[in-house]
Amino acid sequence: MPLDHAAKTDARIETLNKALKNHAAVDVLRAAFNATPNLALVSSFGAESVALLHLAARVKPDVPVIFIDTMLLFPETLRYQKEVARRLDLRKVRVIRADTRQDDPDDTLHLRDTDACCDLRKTQVLAQALEGFDGWITGRKRFQSGQRAELPPFEREEGTGRIKVNPLAHWAPQDVQDYMVENRLPRHPLVTRGYPSIGCAPCTSPVKKGEDPRAGRWRNSKKEECGIHFVDGKMVRTGATT
Repeated sequence: MPLDHAAKTDARIETLNKALKNHAAVDVLRAAFNATPNLALVSSFGAESVALLHLAARVKPDVPVIFIDTMLLFPETLRYQKEVARRLDLRKVRVIRADTRQDDPDDTLHLRDTDACCDLRKTQVLAQALEGFDGWITGRKRFQSGQRAELPPFEREEGTGRIKVNPLAHWAPQDVQDYMVENRLPRHPLVTRGYPSIGCAPCTSPVKKGEDPRAGRWRNSKKEECGIHFVDGKMVRTGATT
């Protein structure tokens, strides 16, 4: 993107971060839509996704919601996505799928190269789905990983110049649970079966008591992110999530 446009975007983001550093998530969302009306919300409809979806629906009922069906998701996730969309009256849910017939015709790529599988089924699909949007809203939180410890409410996506909005950045685990209880939000059925963080079925396993909530994601590997948010330790969406 042009340097002058990048500088202006960075200045706007800095102003937003300073103004909303200690504000509630709903304030961050309102400011985000005011500053950048053409936003999409990217959701995995995972264990904690319903909290952000509920907040966004309160602020902007017709917010476009992008849901990437990797075609390797748990059946419970697919059913939950439909239930949440119906309960929250989400009016613009876009279910996006990759064409894997050429690169992964037998659905075994994840056994050989998890990064390539995430790239094919998530990152490339998201890149196409976000075309035409000026920014997107994520459900990332600082407590989820060391890489996310300094996560700000607003950031600029390298390469595209889109604004990324992280309204729940400062939420603690109990904040999420309290919000879901207070608003009587439906829970993902796999949570009670030991899945506090839910991705694709082949790469997600139950978590034992005392383990990190994300320990079940790509277990026994150094992989922590699907490639949508990080590459080489930097917060970016790659062409190589939630």
